[in-house]
Amino acid sequence: MTERGDYQGSGIALVDDKGRVAIPNALRATLAQNSPRADGKDGGTIVIAAHEDQPCLVAYDPAYVATLKAELKHRLELSRGEDGKVDPNIMRNGANGEAVPFDGSGRFIMPGYPRFHAGIGEHAFFWGMFDTIEIWDPKTLLATQAKDSRMAAACRFFCQEKGIAL
Repeated sequence: MTERGDYQGSGIALVDDKGRVAIPNALRATLAQNSPRADGKDGGTIVIAAHEDQPCLVAYDPAYVATLKAELKHRLELSRGEDGKVDPNIMRNGANGEAVPFDGSGRFIMPGYPRFHAGIGEHAFFWGMFDTIEIWDPKTLLATQAKDSRMAAACRFFCQEKGIAL
């Protein structure tokens, strides 16, 4: 694999009643680069997980799993108390991803539990975070106190552009 691409960009997508959604163009090419299919055809794999502490999803390519695991193991060691015990929630929170295929158009089926966790209904807002992608329900994002103002503005922009009422 060539050098790993960074996830930069954002967009909004319609989620159908079966949970099918398409990754916005701004992020799709990087995901395909980071997650090429072995047979050389278009598409690949995306890992979808409940975010560790935000009411959204986090998505990444399978190659990022090793980086995430190493980071979590480091945090696990830092949590070790005087009694030698570690906080098992560190691994529980970070190891909940589900790998799903996406096609050449970037369409994938959002797994049920992560979608439920994030409250994603008819629309999903995607936000590139270099190593990962956050996926939000637009209304949830705008109601969340810890949101970034630029991220919220982008979400409102894409919703307005698509005629989505907030």
